[in-house]
Amino acid sequence: MPITAQRATPALAWPALTREAKPWTRWWWLGSAVDSAGITAQLGELAAAGFGGVEVTVIYGAKGADSSYIPYLSRPWVDMIAHTATEAHRRGMGLDLPQGSGWRMGGPSVVPADANTSLSVRVDSVAGGDTWHAQLTGRWLETAFAQSGDEERLAIPFDQGRVSWKAPPGKWIIYVAETRFSGDNVKRPAPGGEGPSIDPFSAKATANYLAMFSDRMSSIPRGAIRSYFHDSFEYTGDASSDLFTEFRKARGYSLGSEVPALAGRGDVDHIARVKSDYRQTLDEMLLKNFVEHLTNWSHARGALMREQAHGSPGNLLDLYAASDIPETEIFGVLRGPDADPLINKFASSAAHVAGHRLASAESFTWLGEHFTATLDQVKQAADRMFLAGINHLIYHGTAYSPPKAAWPGWQFYASTEFNPRNAAWRDLPAFNQYVARVQSFMQAGEPDGDVLLYWPIADNWHDATGRRMDFRVHDPKWFHDKPFGKLARQLHESGYGVDYVSDRQLSNHVTSQGGRLRAHSASYSALVVPSTVHMPPETFARMVELSRQGANVIFLGELPSDVPGLSRLDERRATLAAATRAIAWSATSGGVRIASVGKGRVYAGDDLAALLAASGVRRDPLAEQEELQLIRRKSAVGRDYFVVASRHIDRWVPLAGSPASVALMDPMSGRAGGARMRRVGSHVEARLQLDSGQSMILRTFDKLVRATAWSYADSAGAPVAVRGSWTVSFVDGGPVLPKAFIGDSPVAWTGRGDDDADRFAGTARYTINFDAPDGASRHLLTLGKVAESARVKLNGRELGVLFTSPFTIETGLLRPTGNTLEVEVTNVSANRIRDLDRRGVEWKIFRDINFVGIDYKPFDASQWPVRASGLLGPVTLQPIVDREPPAGARPFP
Repeated sequence: MPITAQRATPALAWPALTREAKPWTRWWWLGSAVDSAGITAQLGELAAAGFGGVEVTVIYGAKGADSSYIPYLSRPWVDMIAHTATEAHRRGMGLDLPQGSGWRMGGPSVVPADANTSLSVRVDSVAGGDTWHAQLTGRWLETAFAQSGDEERLAIPFDQGRVSWKAPPGKWIIYVAETRFSGDNVKRPAPGGEGPSIDPFSAKATANYLAMFSDRMSSIPRGAIRSYFHDSFEYTGDASSDLFTEFRKARGYSLGSEVPALAGRGDVDHIARVKSDYRQTLDEMLLKNFVEHLTNWSHARGALMREQAHGSPGNLLDLYAASDIPETEIFGVLRGPDADPLINKFASSAAHVAGHRLASAESFTWLGEHFTATLDQVKQAADRMFLAGINHLIYHGTAYSPPKAAWPGWQFYASTEFNPRNAAWRDLPAFNQYVARVQSFMQAGEPDGDVLLYWPIADNWHDATGRRMDFRVHDPKWFHDKPFGKLARQLHESGYGVDYVSDRQLSNHVTSQGGRLRAHSASYSALVVPSTVHMPPETFARMVELSRQGANVIFLGELPSDVPGLSRLDERRATLAAATRAIAWSATSGGVRIASVGKGRVYAGDDLAALLAASGVRRDPLAEQEELQLIRRKSAVGRDYFVVASRHIDRWVPLAGSPASVALMDPMSGRAGGARMRRVGSHVEARLQLDSGQSMILRTFDKLVRATAWSYADSAGAPVAVRGSWTVSFVDGGPVLPKAFIGDSPVAWTGRGDDDADRFAGTARYTINFDAPDGASRHLLTLGKVAESARVKLNGRELGVLFTSPFTIETGLLRPTGNTLEVEVTNVSANRIRDLDRRGVEWKIFRDINFVGIDYKPFDASQWPVRASGLLGPVTLQPIVDREPPAGARPFP
């Protein structure tokens, strides 16, 4: 689509671009080697680039800068945080802060009793008459017993330290369960933050750590921190000093008596049930003793809590929802097991169901190899997160670097380099403005989904293999290999708006009103239950109650047949069986069984499409268009859609309901106007014209709204090449500015035998004078191949910044003769970093992991080929018009 300037009326004005609407960035302080002048200057650069806030994360330092390190949580360090808050607020920015350095909370204040803990299950054999010896120093023994072949058990007396036990006649298997320090220390700690990580399952450990943190941070005024933050769950411990006590309280039997099951010995179903109870207990302890504790602590200080729950062994939906800003992440390439929008939906679903306005994402973590990610790739990744319901991007990220540090300055090993030293920074403000405009809509209104999809986590937990079960964003087989994940993908790819819901959330957040499910401001047509074996009877009862109140509940396959865990097994089985038998199937239609329950209905069957149709769940007509991906929100005046075209589309598209007005708002250019509309039968259609990869905000209004009509671009002739002499001059970048050159066509500045150009990272200006090719009043300028972004100026007038294919922009009126086109092209920094590594320049000077590539091997760009950079063309002009609408169509009112 072309980009032109066009004034929007108040009805079509963009929402306020608040600090939350703007993107934020993680700001790494290496060694906390910062000073007030540097903080002030770099916050100014971030604000000017369009960032709304920073999250300060302190990590290991740079070599040679030891004298500048500021110890973590020291008085000078706290003063730097206070200065950062003051300077950020002065610029209308916000400040977030983790309650720890690096990641994994912990440090020198953590005593052994509060340290991260692992469960060790030891199995030995001993013959009658022999003595079994064990050295248990440094461990906490939970239980020890010997079991004979006929299931007789004898307790082994123990005290902390050395244990000796003489076996009676017979053959004996000895089982010992002990907890001990896991070995987890703070990962990538800042100077002064080194030490063991805490036990996140322990309320005491969490409270003790936060008390220390509160004391050190006591001079920071209330409200200075927008939100505290906890990074992804990378603690390896699988136990706690309170585990065995809490397990007995919650499950009603002794975990110590089930050590053989923990060791994987016995009946497979019995083992799975014990491990399910163990996993559920860890989940409950993590939620109550850690995540909810962090949130309550933050609220007491006038702050929010941002939480990355993924990687933990708890129910992600509940852990995300227990914070104020659930945060997911993507890692690596745009498409692959570590960048699945269906995994990102766990965070956005938690936000929608729990009534939180923001759902954030650690964004662009190692989007590609260092110094190679383009703004086009960044936009594609951002759009995928927006489509998953994420509306608050936190870039990963920006490293503080002293002004005197030689290029490329200080860097972090797992980031996409969003810093002023990266060549791509020059055009980053245009992308940031795009993000802010999209997020301004994504943060407004209310979620508007089609179905709630139940996550039967008990089916995950009922697994006899392994012990702790982690729910990671990286290669999430726990999702893809289960009926839940397969159904989520089927619904998503079929165009249904779906959010996930947990057992707890069904009880705590979901109600039935007017035949629809409601979760705070979000509403849904039905609850969909994937093929499920193990379901808590309380959950099934809640589903029946929701149906009784008027909701539609859909079971794909049979009703659940069993309960999870071992606790009160017979009693709970009987309860579930009685509840499922009480569902009286009264009708069957097209393979769908139907039961009326109170004001609602329960449906069951094997055909998803038939089930959805029978229950009245309808796809949004716009979601049925193969070229489009979308997410929908309700507004006070209608509906708002964020739409992305997977391929070119230029046709009439049907819309839900009968909107009185339809508007198009381009987040890339900011232009807005009324869409052309027509009525076909009983529904309304609007004309939509998008290039592949282009995104748009489409708004529908329940009432007439008057505004300037959207200007469409219809071809009025064949494209004509822009011919003449191109002058190429270098305007910004390094290591030095190459010599200017002239060509008869646009070409890359690399590969011409100029070593300075081959190592250059920065911006070159391509200039040509030309005459208008025809008498048309409107033209579409196409730049062809651009490596990698372009600022376009025509006759001294700024047209816009382009960083996505097909690099087209509308010119406005051309002069008959003597037009001057200037295209300032900026590349990425790959060629310059390649040059440093080829010359052996020591720029990788960081402690800890130093600087590695995406394969976690030492980074080395010396063997990279020179990357093509510049304007490669062909550059063309195409006459365009806005053709008269066909009969039956009407312009925007």
